Amino acid sequence: MTDATAAKVWIVDDDQQVRESLAWLLGTVGLTVCLCSDGADFLAQWQSGQPGCVLLDVRMPGQSGLELQRTLQQDPAAPPVILMSGHADVGMAVKAMKDGACDFFEKPFNDQHLIDALQQAVALHQTRLKQLHQQQHSKQQLATLTSREQEVMECLVQGLPAKLIADHLGISPKTVDVHRHNLMKKLSVTSVPELIHLLVRTGREIL
Repeated sequence: MTDATAAKVWIVDDDQQVRESLAWLLGTVGLTVCLCSDGADFLAQWQSGQPGCVLLDVRMPGQSGLELQRTLQQDPAAPPVILMSGHADVGMAVKAMKDGACDFFEKPFNDQHLIDALQQAVALHQTRLKQLHQQQHSKQQLATLTSREQEVMECLVQGLPAKLIADHLGISPKTVDVHRHNLMKKLSVTSVPELIHLLVRTGREIL
């Protein structure tokens, strides 16, 4: 894995001492960290699609941690957010989790519990990015199909045999077989179940 794609933990906190202390702690378990003093600093350094997670202080000058979290939620490739606060309450924690945070820690926190949560969040994001990449690749493959191949594909996923597809589209069964062969090759699948799996991966609902 190159430096450009290596997983990182972005520590976003306006307290320099907290940032440096957390950087030392995470460094002891081999986590790569990037220190940010506020939300604007983070957004200037982070690029969509970079694997990792964000350890985010709730209360900061300017954009709050909760506001930055909501901004990140707009990007499906954004890293998971773990929020921390020295002035937390139950309502704040509940709101953060409802808004998509994967965990919430009140300072001071248990070091090992935080490390475990961060490592799980990084692994979760790496899996999510892989799924997004596969989804995008599948969509690109589908875009290469001709209109007739798309029609044949729709019939195939409905479970129709070649004879019924031919009758439905007004073509010969042999032509159906040709289109089936071509679309399967373009999509890199060898069976209808694999075809259905590819469509589901793109977010398609199969009835």
